[in-house]
Amino acid sequence: MELPWVLLALAGTGTAAGLARLPYVPRVPPVALLGKVTATTFALERPCCVFERHANASDTVWLVVAFANASATFRNPSSRADVPLYEQLPTTHSYMTLETAAAAFACPAPSPAVLRVGGDTACKDQGRQDPCNGPLPSPGPYRVKFLLMGCHGPKAETRWSNPILLRRALSPSTIHPVPMRHGSDVVVIASLLASLGTVLATAVLGALGAAVPNTPRRRALKHNKRSRGNEPNLFAAGLRSVQECGRLV
Repeated sequence: MELPWVLLALAGTGTAAGLARLPYVPRVPPVALLGKVTATTFALERPCCVFERHANASDTVWLVVAFANASATFRNPSSRADVPLYEQLPTTHSYMTLETAAAAFACPAPSPAVLRVGGDTACKDQGRQDPCNGPLPSPGPYRVKFLLMGCHGPKAETRWSNPILLRRALSPSTIHPVPMRHGSDVVVIASLLASLGTVLATAVLGALGAAVPNTPRRRALKHNKRSRGNEPNLFAAGLRSVQECGRLV
């Protein structure tokens, strides 16, 4: 009595219809790539040389995007008319997008070698029925898989990817214009630099003083210093000094 229920459950996932499960695991490219993961998009390696033994010329490859905690409950659609759309993501927690002819993933790998998930910023506002590849609404995490669809439904699928977490946008209130704390090493280095600056400034000023040229004023000061002992002491002789035109006579 339990066998019909088992077959019915397998039919819902496509296994009873001969769905091929491929060992390929989608992944974000491991190499450095500009914008590989952003706040609303991420890049995927193209699944080239994956479906060749299962695809016909009229088949298409879809990308299934689901929240990581909802991937286990996703059910493959039985036809293109049942494909979950991008607009349904808030309620169904999954959607399908990037419908591509299977021939585009043949060997050798064409260029570019990556797919951009969430890269279409216009389709979500146009109300079209075409599969939208709109920006992802939250950081996720998400899991994805590729599904090969023919005229009579799914034919082959890859494994689910590992969870993909998008970048989080920083709130302006969390950005500090200056560091709030300095480490002890920074304080010590700053003190040493300040002391070194003082020493260098003193040395430079001393060097400049030693290099002052022998000006007439400086020569006059030296002459007055040498001849100070030969000048008569007017006050010692009981004479009164008279100030005339700013000098002593």
